[in-house]
Amino acid sequence: MIDTVYIEEEIWDHSRTREVCARFPKARFIPCERYGEIFNRKAQNFRLQKNRPALILAKKYGHFILETPKGYGIGGERNFYFSHMLNCIYDCRYCFLQGMFRSANYVFYVNYEDFQQAIEAKIAEAPSAESYFFSGYDCDSLALDSVTKFTESFLPFFERHSNAWLELRTKSVQVQSLLRRDPIPNCVVAFSFTPSEISDVLEHKVPKVSHRIGAMEKLQERGWRLGLRFDPLIYHEDYKAQYERLFREIFLSLKVESLHSVSLGPFRLPKPWYENMYRLYPDEKLFAGPLGEHRGMISYPVEIEQEMLGFVRERLLDYTPQSLLYPCIPRNDPVVSILKK
Repeated sequence: MIDTVYIEEEIWDHSRTREVCARFPKARFIPCERYGEIFNRKAQNFRLQKNRPALILAKKYGHFILETPKGYGIGGERNFYFSHMLNCIYDCRYCFLQGMFRSANYVFYVNYEDFQQAIEAKIAEAPSAESYFFSGYDCDSLALDSVTKFTESFLPFFERHSNAWLELRTKSVQVQSLLRRDPIPNCVVAFSFTPSEISDVLEHKVPKVSHRIGAMEKLQERGWRLGLRFDPLIYHEDYKAQYERLFREIFLSLKVESLHSVSLGPFRLPKPWYENMYRLYPDEKLFAGPLGEHRGMISYPVEIEQEMLGFVRERLLDYTPQSLLYPCIPRNDPVVSILKK
């Protein structure tokens, strides 16, 4: 899978660097001063690199933990995200990463200890309050876990900080590391879904919906807290029937008691990111849909967005209590009122 590994000179002898390199004995190992000289250079083609991405091992400096936008959360008032990696092994056509980054190469920050110190500092700011930390914003939390050993390092860390919650957001079925150990009560393993008809067309390299549900069943049996993420909602003229089938399939296998939260959100992209994505995939049917610009964002027309959010919310309420539903929308967005009725 990986045949080229760039390594920052400063972390060449880091123990985590050595562990990762040992997994790719046939790869080329190329030193660099800073990862940005590879990742941020101009005249790169994200689409071509996606066919054979390189791995870049780096050290992150500062800005380890960032606040989520207001209105994005799953029950806590203190919400943060952090990224131990940049980019994802999957190739979802709606993914904002291909509009935000110039490179499809994977960046892996090996200095976990610095991330954990920053998380501890955030916890210390309000030790009696629950704080949520989301790990799957700029990557998939579990897809490369066998390489990064992310859960092996961070689950014991969060186990020691019971007032801090960790969300592992994923489309992966690589859950072996979780099944090998006892669950911790302050971790949510959250799986993202679109209907099978949409996933098969737009979510390239992603495990099938049925396989992801199977992975959730195994975690459910072991006692892990689970999350469902329907974000973004993708429009199709038959979307109502497609989402109804998806919900029936999921809730035939999952028990509501296993769920920590269910979130949903509309398809929206900042205009510059959308333009980058359109240049990469001008023939993509997703971008030929009923999209328009609103407040600097590319999204479905307001009436379609409101209809979808309202419909999906009502169908989900057939299976889950309203207390589990969370909109992923800025708090001042008028659509929020639809989801709170």
